[in-house]
Amino acid sequence: MPKSASKAVLIAGTAWLAAATLVADAGAQSASPPNFAPDGAGWEAPNGTDFILVPGAPRPIVQDPANPYINNGIANRTGQQPNYRIGDLKNPNVKQWALDVMKKDNDEVLKGKIAFTAGQSCVPWGVPAVSLSGGPFFFVQTPQKVLIIEEGDRQARRVYMNVPHSKDPKPSWYGESVGRYEGDTLVVDTIGMNTKTFVDNFRTPHTDKLHVVERFRVIDGGKTLEVHITVEDPGTFNQPWQAIRRYGRSDGELGENICREGNFLLFDYGIPIDETADF
Repeated sequence: MPKSASKAVLIAGTAWLAAATLVADAGAQSASPPNFAPDGAGWEAPNGTDFILVPGAPRPIVQDPANPYINNGIANRTGQQPNYRIGDLKNPNVKQWALDVMKKDNDEVLKGKIAFTAGQSCVPWGVPAVSLSGGPFFFVQTPQKVLIIEEGDRQARRVYMNVPHSKDPKPSWYGESVGRYEGDTLVVDTIGMNTKTFVDNFRTPHTDKLHVVERFRVIDGGKTLEVHITVEDPGTFNQPWQAIRRYGRSDGELGENICREGNFLLFDYGIPIDETADF
């Protein structure tokens, strides 16, 4: 992972460290960087777990209109049988090899196979799919590093500030993220992701060339966190595509949600289990 030449400054919890406490060698920092954890608040998606489309931009995969998605909430209200997401493969921006992989998976799910999701299988989501988990997300900000912590399994993304990417980052679940502030926006640039993840809830695959840029900013007078996402993968998509996610402010504390506890391989996707004690 890249390291800043600046001396680390520790902070507790999610409180933003005041600029006056920065040490002399902390490097050039914004005089008033945006605070993504006001009063320790987190951010939670109130309305579903799908990307918001960007008008005029190439589209991500969306639900197949011939197979409407019925989630548990819709099923409870209408009495319909809940089902799984099936991606619309009539997307000209997706290369044929990926469409072939998705068609095979779609056909199996429509025949009764349980569809894979990272959340039910207790594995990391990857980027940008983690933005679809719904949160809540909590931010810890220091001049050298920003942590974005998701309540599920306490998974944390580490964003190294004001440094370049490594020359040859080792592939990992969440890749290598470097960031910078542009006014009221936190810009996060991520590469180096392994190919064990999907880019969305429709199980769209990607290659090791996946490159994601996220622009985080707080809007609506501090009530909403908006993330503008640009996804580039020349091995999978003909053009970069864009999407938006929005989260409402959550004033609850970071909870404990351990996926493996009580999950007895119901979905049979090889949930990782620690068979030995740590102490």
